Amino acid sequence: MNERYNPKEIESKWQKYWTENNAFKTELNRQRPEYYVLEMFPYPSGNLHMGHVRNYSIGDVIARFKSMQGYNVLHPMGWDSFGMPAENAAIKHGVHPAEWTWENIANMRRQQQELGLSYDWDREVATCHPDYYRWTQWLFLLFVERGLAYKKKAAVNWCNECNTVLANEQVIDGACWRCDSVVVKKELEQWFFKITDYADRLLNDLSELKGWPERVKTMQENWIGRSEGAEFSFAVAGSKEKIAVYTTRHDTAFGVSYVVLAPEHKLVEKLIAGKDNAGEIRQFVDKVRNMSEISRTSSEFEKEGIFTGAYAINPFTGQEVPIWVANYVLVEYGTGAVMGVPAHDERDWQFANKYNLTKKIVVQPEGQELALDTMEGAYSGDGIMVNSGQFSGMKSEAGKVAIAKWLEEQGYGKRHVNYRLRDWLVSRQRYWGAPIPLINCADCGSVPVPKEQLPVLLPENVNFAAGSVSPLAKVEEFVNCTCPKCGGPAKRETDTMDTFICSSWYYMRYADPKNTNLPFDSSKADYWAPVDQYIGGIEHAILHLLYSRFFTKVLKDAGLVNVNEPFKNLLTQGMVIKDGSKMSKSKGNVVSPEEIIAKYGADTARLFILFAAPPERDLEWNDQGVEGSYRFLGRLWRIVDHYASFMAGEESGYDNSTLSKEERNLRRVLHATIKKVTEDIGDRFNFNTAISSIMELVNAMYTAKDQNLAVNPGLVRELVSSLLCLLAPFAPHITEELWSETIGQGSVHKHIWPVFDEDAIKLEEVEIVVQINGKVREKIVVSAALTPKELEEKVLEQEKVQVLIHEKQVIKVIAIAGKLVNIVVR
Repeated sequence: MNERYNPKEIESKWQKYWTENNAFKTELNRQRPEYYVLEMFPYPSGNLHMGHVRNYSIGDVIARFKSMQGYNVLHPMGWDSFGMPAENAAIKHGVHPAEWTWENIANMRRQQQELGLSYDWDREVATCHPDYYRWTQWLFLLFVERGLAYKKKAAVNWCNECNTVLANEQVIDGACWRCDSVVVKKELEQWFFKITDYADRLLNDLSELKGWPERVKTMQENWIGRSEGAEFSFAVAGSKEKIAVYTTRHDTAFGVSYVVLAPEHKLVEKLIAGKDNAGEIRQFVDKVRNMSEISRTSSEFEKEGIFTGAYAINPFTGQEVPIWVANYVLVEYGTGAVMGVPAHDERDWQFANKYNLTKKIVVQPEGQELALDTMEGAYSGDGIMVNSGQFSGMKSEAGKVAIAKWLEEQGYGKRHVNYRLRDWLVSRQRYWGAPIPLINCADCGSVPVPKEQLPVLLPENVNFAAGSVSPLAKVEEFVNCTCPKCGGPAKRETDTMDTFICSSWYYMRYADPKNTNLPFDSSKADYWAPVDQYIGGIEHAILHLLYSRFFTKVLKDAGLVNVNEPFKNLLTQGMVIKDGSKMSKSKGNVVSPEEIIAKYGADTARLFILFAAPPERDLEWNDQGVEGSYRFLGRLWRIVDHYASFMAGEESGYDNSTLSKEERNLRRVLHATIKKVTEDIGDRFNFNTAISSIMELVNAMYTAKDQNLAVNPGLVRELVSSLLCLLAPFAPHITEELWSETIGQGSVHKHIWPVFDEDAIKLEEVEIVVQINGKVREKIVVSAALTPKELEEKVLEQEKVQVLIHEKQVIKVIAIAGKLVNIVVR
């Protein structure tokens, strides 16, 4: 065994060995319990960053730990490889997206292998490979067959920088989620998935996700945004038109003083036609249409409006109220119109103040009486209805029920459930994505590509000139085809799919990645699914995670899987921070994993990033911390090297009852560490405290060495083998090397996880506190086995205690075994 720890040498050695021996290959094995651990697969941007290293190291610890515990572990990796960055790189550098992507994949795969990650590379998938996107197209057709995919013309989110549309979930604070450019609205024919059909199930089934962070579930709940209310109509004065509104506060309907339309509402143009200020209103409408939905609904955003000159009739009072157009109303939410009740809604209060609109109190808080001249803001709580005709005197909740019933009886409206969630817009006007497998025929309409003709391959000769249509639309040999239904000339759909479709089912493909007949074999998917532990960033809470849940429910309904949810447990790891900011090239604070590995080795990089902070917290990069992790591995190397020559026999082949007191104390530290590390990894993912415990064990071994303690050879073997097993998930290379040099049988990663001995961790002696009238006066070491009565007797016979209580009357003695004795005297 080399005297000096040389990570470069041993890491390349074992990576080569693991690859050549397919060490982490996983087969379906019904004799062992299964465990599926998965990190969100990356976009192949070219290089790993420290966020990747953290994500993959967390997953690798869990995978190796569970494997050593006897589980049949599935731990795969792949590439979310379609998307706009590849196409943008092609435009910028004159390189084909496929070439750019596959080169990046090769580089990132190499970097992952250098980290010593225990992936089953036989299951590798890439969403841009025809063998994968064939089945993405197959699933698109499944959605068509099940009535869950449709095409319509709609005002969509458009990114001028990326030249494509975005789903609502991909617009972050009014900007494109990829490039941060301002998003505008554009009318286009687009494909949508009917995720709204699953809104209730997506909401209700959040209760099944016991292993998900509450924060993520709350984000999804808010995004789905279910509300129960009433929908009814205001007649437009002097017209046959009606304006439908939806509200959850129909108990305040008698207090309506104006109605507001979204700028995109179909009635706006009819209402303003011929009005003197029609041009001004149109300018306002155009300005608002290009604002993002998130900005328009933000509480920080200034609410602006303009009067149309038209009036609506409140069906409850018969009174005319003005009709306004305002920037805070969205045409996609509810009916695209809202009733304004300034006295009972803070937004409406501010709007009424700004434009001098009427206010009317129709709900009084119980036990109080509001007056408009003393109110500083809206009263938005429940209470007793007033000024509300026949409903006056009712409590708000009862009033809502009565009003909804009255609306239905009068034919004015109905009870209604509404959602914030909108159907998922899945069309993209870009090349580098899975082609939508539909053909447009003049006679037959939209015709699915026969499944046996899949995949619809991306053509290689494509022009990436910017425009509002897909680059595929300019490739004639791709566009022009034959209708599979009538045999006549037809044209292919030229949009590609949102890449989130590709990533909404990849976890199922890993279960059966070589299948050429189906996306996956259901029996194999049912064996592995759901993913037991999923790991990734919280930024995907209402994108990938919501879409994957939707896909899984559709797959279940179609009989392809038995599971209702894709991910049983979810860990959202924190960011890697340096100099107070998230690592990024623009901030110039990036630390390259390759530089760290080259200087210190992969085990050091992994150990530091797992030791520096709990996985769910942000991690502050610290160069001294990296050095400290490297020094610890050097200490580990030297202590194992020291004890290697003292080892003998099998670890179970010695009688631990013959150990000396010092040896028993050392074994107690070992088994306390086994217990702590097992619980920290298995129950809490407290990797930092697990590593700290291992470090304390190493310190105890150094103490024994420095004291020249003659350690039983059997105990030495137990110490070394258990130590290496405990550290193996965190630092796989050094532990494999030390195992081969000392234990010499098989791989440390195939060895069974050590189990702590309950008897070994019991203390033989403990230090207890002696109190007199509650004040600490002495500390003594006694046998840990003493009962409270024996402990009392032991303390009272102590010479110092006798002196302290001399000539005093002992009233009572309180003895707590293993902790303290309090003598009450006077």
